[in-house]
Amino acid sequence: MADFVMEAKHVYKTYGYKKTKLEKNPNQQNCVNAASIVEAVKDVSIKIKKGDIKLIFGPSGSGKSTFLRCMAMLEIPDKGEIYLGDECLTKPGVDLNKARARIGFVFQHIYLFRHLTALGNVELALRQVLKLPKEEARKRALAALAEVKVLDCINKYPSQMSGGQAQRVGIARAIARNPDIILLDEPTSALDPELTGEVIDTLRDLAREGTTMLIVSHEMPFAREVADEMIFYDEGTIVETGPPSLFFNAPNTDRAKKFMTRIINRTTKE
Repeated sequence: MADFVMEAKHVYKTYGYKKTKLEKNPNQQNCVNAASIVEAVKDVSIKIKKGDIKLIFGPSGSGKSTFLRCMAMLEIPDKGEIYLGDECLTKPGVDLNKARARIGFVFQHIYLFRHLTALGNVELALRQVLKLPKEEARKRALAALAEVKVLDCINKYPSQMSGGQAQRVGIARAIARNPDIILLDEPTSALDPELTGEVIDTLRDLAREGTTMLIVSHEMPFAREVADEMIFYDEGTIVETGPPSLFFNAPNTDRAKKFMTRIINRTTKE
């Protein structure tokens, strides 16, 4: 049996074209336009044990979300291996739909079906993905909505909910399937400070319950309080890892020091 809930081994993901033809120069062959290639994930490895809460942070556009999507196999890595328990998800022939049912994913932008109520959005995944009977799906959906404290929204449509409520419904949808791990891609980035607090409170509750989570976020107070490990990610690669105390006191790399100084100063001003 695997020692880790999830693991990435030497993962790469590149966007763009390997060769972009430019106008010919008499003294050289067709050129390669390096600017057309984005190396979002470069030789990234990570291990996540049951109950771990790991938080990835770093500059915008550095590839954090792409890596998270690779972990969920929503983006297929160019190279490397992704394991969910003992199963290698990057191996040819793997039933990815079945594997994804064991991974909860909360998106940066709130993706709820507008024609369904909160209850309907959570029920849908249980019935379509897990093939649960209607009564069992409803029971589990209600339990998940209660866990994230949005039972008062069960009959509301997304347009009738606040951003914080809608994102908590998204979290309920992720946890209702009892996944092995929940991946969260900047779940508060689209919310104002008050609504951000609602979602952070929900994540704190999940942390207390021992939920295994890999989170992309810049919510530093939450990271300091809850994360077992922080992962500084920049230019497609992991620059430095360590407990929150390391990053808040004395990061080892100059790049992490500069980033933490800037983000702490910004948080202090707010």
